Amino acid sequence: MQSACILKAILLGLLPSALLAHSGHEQVPISPHAESDWATRHMAEEHHISNFDPGAFFTLHDFDSSLSWSADEIRRMYGLDDESTKNVDEGKKAEVVRKTVENFDRNDDGMIERDEWLQGWRAGKRLEDFGLGPGHHGDDEYEYEIHHFEKFHDENTREEDLTHPEDIEHFRKHDEMEAAAERQEKLDSMPIVEQNIPQKFRRY
Repeated sequence: MQSACILKAILLGLLPSALLAHSGHEQVPISPHAESDWATRHMAEEHHISNFDPGAFFTLHDFDSSLSWSADEIRRMYGLDDESTKNVDEGKKAEVVRKTVENFDRNDDGMIERDEWLQGWRAGKRLEDFGLGPGHHGDDEYEYEIHHFEKFHDENTREEDLTHPEDIEHFRKHDEMEAAAERQEKLDSMPIVEQNIPQKFRRY
């Protein structure tokens, strides 16, 4: 869960006033009021942050630190490349990107610069909720910790207590990755046997 811890450290640096949910068996995800805008719900559900400013939100989702959001970054922010949206039509995904850009892009370059985002925010513009979920865009490790481990477990949880279906699936993926790495390591350490090289590829 190292990647999740690193991301949390970044979030704390970006958002010093953020309020993070506490781990614990009794914890339930933050549930903002239904009338909250999509960005507020995204920060609460995906990052467990209930207080943020628009500049920090932009920086957090400026994945390549270019001071602008590209179409790919907007897709990622909305979780359109996540497993949870694999059944969403590509036309719908393109619509999400197009409408988001149109809402904030003032110079018609197809991207949203930081200044454009801040100007739009001050003017009362917000990210539209397209009904596709809160926007999962972390890696598997982060998504597991933020959506499951922090909800049902805590730092005192023992390995033998991790028996939920989500726990089992998470560690099954870990086992598969480790097994694949071990197989590759064995292949990399094997010497090249000349007799196994087809005749036409041998050098004399």
